[in-house]
Amino acid sequence: MSKNTYAILGTGALGGYYGGLLAKAGFDTHFLLRSDYEHVRDHGMTVESIRGDFTLSADQVQAYGDPADLPACDVAVVCLKTTQNEQLPELLANCVKPDGVVLVLQNGLHPETDAAALVGEDRVLGGLCFLCSNKIGPGHIQHLDYGHIHMGVYQPEAANSLAARHFPGVVEDFNAAGIETINVDDLRLSRWKKLVWNIPYNGLSVVLNQTTDVMMADPGTRRRIEALMHEVQAAALAVDGKVIEDAFIQKMLDYTAKMEPYKTSMMLDYEAGRAMEIEAIVGDPCQAAKAAGQAIPHIEEVYSGLRKAAND
Repeated sequence: MSKNTYAILGTGALGGYYGGLLAKAGFDTHFLLRSDYEHVRDHGMTVESIRGDFTLSADQVQAYGDPADLPACDVAVVCLKTTQNEQLPELLANCVKPDGVVLVLQNGLHPETDAAALVGEDRVLGGLCFLCSNKIGPGHIQHLDYGHIHMGVYQPEAANSLAARHFPGVVEDFNAAGIETINVDDLRLSRWKKLVWNIPYNGLSVVLNQTTDVMMADPGTRRRIEALMHEVQAAALAVDGKVIEDAFIQKMLDYTAKMEPYKTSMMLDYEAGRAMEIEAIVGDPCQAAKAAGQAIPHIEEVYSGLRKAAND
């Protein structure tokens, strides 16, 4: 086992699950919490998972309520929603060693840019999480399906960067903790591929107020989802010259049809009255496509519907 230490910034559905697995596997893992801090400090964390439930006692969870108290770690894992990125300067100020790196596990086309502006592009890794997980109570995570991560170096051309040197060890640690982690050489292409799923399902879950299973059961909605996916495919090519095969779109449709009924993260945020990741998931790709001259009427319609929902 490596000697990497980990700071989990945002211990919600994503950070609680992945961080919990790292801690369970014996990695030195430090959790930053806000509203759940006192509960987790006193009672620990519970993860209900299709791969096996587990509990971390209060003694097993190194919990912090103030980012200033976090120790400097080898890897700071950003698990916040992008809507909270204004907190990053405070969060990253002390929790990363001078030779450490930041792993950004966030949605969107280019979520690594905020962390890179603070610590330098050569110290940033990116990851795309394919995870169905919800926080259902204080320190209580429910993992419903999937869980693998596609991970890559934000600045791949810098072969000797700190991020490139840390990358193999981080992948090894995650795999050792039971988190299937797949190396990707082209992080930008991977982010466009993730948007093939995120734009239609996160967007329509709010616009239509439907879970994934309900959307997939309706032929008209399924056709709309497929049209949105093809617009993301066209945008990826127009903006960045990235090719997404038709077979990948079919794979995402099949993947979701077999998935457990799921409320997307955007739907949960909407229901709870929290800020939704509208710009990161839909707005930024939408603007990039328009700037490249690519017509995306279906995506623009979803974007408009989301903005209306946010203002209602």
